[in-house]
Amino acid sequence: MKHSPDDLHAITTTTLGHYNSVAESFREGTRDHDVSQNIDALLRHIHGQAPLHILDFGCGPGRDLQTFTCMGHVAVGLDGSQEFARMARQDSGCEVWQQDFLQLDLPSERFDGIFANAVLFHVPVQELPRVLKQLHATLKPGGVLFSSNPRGENQEGWNGQRFGAYHDLEAWRTLLIAAGFVELEHYYRPTGLPREQQPWLASVWRKT
Repeated sequence: MKHSPDDLHAITTTTLGHYNSVAESFREGTRDHDVSQNIDALLRHIHGQAPLHILDFGCGPGRDLQTFTCMGHVAVGLDGSQEFARMARQDSGCEVWQQDFLQLDLPSERFDGIFANAVLFHVPVQELPRVLKQLHATLKPGGVLFSSNPRGENQEGWNGQRFGAYHDLEAWRTLLIAAGFVELEHYYRPTGLPREQQPWLASVWRKT
């Protein structure tokens, strides 16, 4: 499917409009989600000593920014939602950038790691190669990207007022390798359940 500029604008504004409208209930509903497995997966692959510089890409209301900060790291948040960015600044005290994922402006080789938890699936497939290369460029040499997305059979479309693209492992690998990453590990979540009850594909990648 080829998206026109108008399509991409509609995808962005509608999806962000949804998150802005439900920001408070989203914050309360996700406040206690345990993503420690994902945070550990990112941090154990980063070469370096604390404080590490971490970009929480799609930081939402800032829950994980607080976790990284409490662990002694320097975390910067990024989200497209005006409400999420406001909440994240207020709740975490961290620097938070409000940026449309399709119009990123990221510094070169700034971060040791990127935590992209439940966010990159909102990027349309045709735009992903460019976005992934921008994330690659903002990592330091040897830096690490963590990603977790709801998995699927390589389809994309609307789920209510949110747009999503749902990849299987092989398609995701192809995209990340083309962007200059090498795979470190992958796993499915929630842990300990049969595969059909594990809707999330998590993966960890190193910048080459």
